Amino acid sequence: MSIRTDLAVESARQISLTQDIEGIDRHISIDDEAQLEITDITINTADAAEIIGKPQGRYITIKALDGSLDKFSPHFEKRADIIAQQIKKLDENSKSVLVAGLGNRAITPDAIGPLCAEKIFATRHIKMYAQEIDSSDLTELSVIETGVLGQTGVEASEQVKAVADRISPEVVVAVDALACSEPEHIGCTVQLCNTGISPGSGVENARKELSRATLGVTCIAVGVPTVIDLSTAAEKMFNQTAPQGTKGFTVTPRDVDKLVKNAAEYIALGINLAFQPNLTAEDLRSLVD
Repeated sequence: MSIRTDLAVESARQISLTQDIEGIDRHISIDDEAQLEITDITINTADAAEIIGKPQGRYITIKALDGSLDKFSPHFEKRADIIAQQIKKLDENSKSVLVAGLGNRAITPDAIGPLCAEKIFATRHIKMYAQEIDSSDLTELSVIETGVLGQTGVEASEQVKAVADRISPEVVVAVDALACSEPEHIGCTVQLCNTGISPGSGVENARKELSRATLGVTCIAVGVPTVIDLSTAAEKMFNQTAPQGTKGFTVTPRDVDKLVKNAAEYIALGINLAFQPNLTAEDLRSLVD
């Protein structure tokens, strides 16, 4: 079965069941304190990228071992800090950052990007105009919410490119909802990569990509899976074929509204901690809440 997924860890696992894959480095570690499994995959060659179906680059997957990214978890701040650490592994100490919240606020499973954008501590205006404030310890950070083509008539990549050309960030961080092929990843797995993203690719609605090739700077993509293709779910969960007439159907959990809000909180705090290391989680939450 050909699976549809945005997660490199799933693609690699599916292929490795039937063949060895050269050109891929994979490391798995467990953080007992935060109850997280961290899988670090680097696709080194063009041949490996073609086999996996993902661009060459580094993919870091963080999975909550308790099956939840609940914002009220006792592990919340530790987990957000680990997300920040993984972001820094993909970034070379950039001093100016553009965060792009991708997706459709009106469709709950696709709302992670917009909800995350609300929680980003934007500082570019402070550093430019608040001369009476010592902002030397702040990274210059800007944020936009792109909406989707059907709402705006403009591709998300075109919006991000236009803003990036104007403000010249050293790195773009794109946040979006993802699709997965394994139900246990929904709502409790964060993927980070330095290869950029093609919004909607996991649900066969791929838009123009955001990447170094299109933006001129590194694009770090961060996302959490919120949906699974019905055919894939039927095969994985029941070892059956989905009923006729259900091609293109997508499944999402009943509590997806809670899942996307939690995911947005984790990702936003992780981004804020990664690029504002002189501020604590408590400081940052007071500034954006």
